[in-house]
Amino acid sequence: MLVLGIESSCDETGLALYDTDKGLLADALFSQVELHEVYGGVVPELASRDHLRRLTPLVRQVMKQAEKSLQDLDAIAYTAGPGLIGALLTGASLARALAFALEIPALGVHHMEGHLLAPLLEAQPPGFPFVALLVSGGHTQLIQVKALGDYQLLGESVDDAAGEAFDKTAKLLDLGYPGGPRLAKLAEAGRPDRFDFPRPMTNRPGLDFSFSGLKTHTLTCVRQLQSQAELSEQDRADIAWAFQDAVVDTLTIKCKRALKQTGYKRLVIAGGVSANLALRERLEKTLKGQGAEVFYPALQYCTDNGAMIALAGALRLQAGQQDSEQLPPLRPRWPLVELPPLKATTQPGENEHA
Repeated sequence: MLVLGIESSCDETGLALYDTDKGLLADALFSQVELHEVYGGVVPELASRDHLRRLTPLVRQVMKQAEKSLQDLDAIAYTAGPGLIGALLTGASLARALAFALEIPALGVHHMEGHLLAPLLEAQPPGFPFVALLVSGGHTQLIQVKALGDYQLLGESVDDAAGEAFDKTAKLLDLGYPGGPRLAKLAEAGRPDRFDFPRPMTNRPGLDFSFSGLKTHTLTCVRQLQSQAELSEQDRADIAWAFQDAVVDTLTIKCKRALKQTGYKRLVIAGGVSANLALRERLEKTLKGQGAEVFYPALQYCTDNGAMIALAGALRLQAGQQDSEQLPPLRPRWPLVELPPLKATTQPGENEHA
C-alpha cells in the first residue's frame, strides 16, 4: 500500500510517501521558522496561508523524488488534530480533495500518534509493548502502549509542557525564536556547579509533571542577577544549563517510575524535545543500568513531519480504518487515549512482550 502523508498542524508543512512493503520512499519539509521569528512565536493566520503556498509544490516534490504519480497512490493520510484549526484545515482539504478525485480512501491521523510511532521508521524499531514519553511544545505525557491504538495515559503535565517551558525560559534569556533549541545550544557552555534548580513533583508519588514552578524559579534567578549587574553571556549559559538539567532529570525520574510501574523494558521518546541530546544521553545512561532500552526517531523526524503521518495512517488503513464520506470534524484538542485500538496486519517491529 502506497500512502501519501500530509502534516500541517502548526508551522511546518510536511509531505511523505510511505510504502507498507518498502518503507519510506520520499519526504519533504518546509519550516516556517523565518516567517514567525520576527513575531517571537507562531502567528496562526500566517501559518495557514503559508501552508496553502507550500502544500502543492511539496506534493509534486515527493512524487518526483519517489518516481511515482498520483495515480500510484492507494490512500492519503493527513493530520486531523490536535493543532491550529486553520492549519489543520489546509492539509485536510487538500487530502480529501485528492482522495475524492483519485477515488481512494483518506484518513485523518492523530498528530501525537504520529510522533509516538515515528521511531518505527528506524532500522531497528521498538516492538510492542512499550512506555512512550511524548514531549513537545504542547504535550508532556507518559503513555503505556500495549499495541497500535491501545494507549493508557500514565501521567502528563498539569501546566506547561516541557517544550513550552524551554521556549518561555529562552525568552527570559532573550534567545529569540525558536527558543528551545537555542537554549539547549547555550547550555553547552554552562557551568554545572553554579546553580541548582528544583526538580518539580519528583518528591511525591505519581507520574504527572509540572514545569511552571521551574520557569518561575528561573525568572527569580534572572531578576536577582539583573539587580546586581547586566546578565553576561556566561550568566545566561549557566542558567540555561541549570534549567535544562532540571528538566532532563525530572523527565528521567518519571520515566524510570513508569517503566517500574508497567514492568516494561522499552522506552520510546518522541516529539520535538526528543531531539535534545542531553535528554537522550541521560535516559540511555540511566536506563541501561536497569536493563531497559531507549528508542527515538532520527533527528529529522522528532519535529513535525509528513513521514510520521504517512506511517501512522498506513498502519491504521491496513487495519481497515478510513474516513467516512463526509469530512470528519477536525479536532484542535484531541486526547490520544480516545483513539480506537486496532491491530494492524503488519507492524514494524516485533510484537514481543517486554
